[in-house]
Amino acid sequence: MLGYLEKLTLHPDDIGPDDVALLYGAGLSQQAINEAMYVCFLFNVIDRIADALNFNVPASFESKSARMLLKRGYKI
Repeated sequence: MLGYLEKLTLHPDDIGPDDVALLYGAGLSQQAINEAMYVCFLFNVIDRIADALNFNVPASFESKSARMLLKRGYKI
């Protein structure tokens, strides 16, 4: 899935039926593929907006967030 998402992000015009067939062959369902693409899309939009607005994340925030994610994951 990660290889597919990388290709989707960097070379979307090169995605074809064979790429999706590999995902099905790996046992992924259509729902799992769709959800991964939605997450990829949202991260790409957020990243591009942050780049366009020249956001700067302080190092202290990164380390605090990383510790929280390692401890709790993405659960609320």
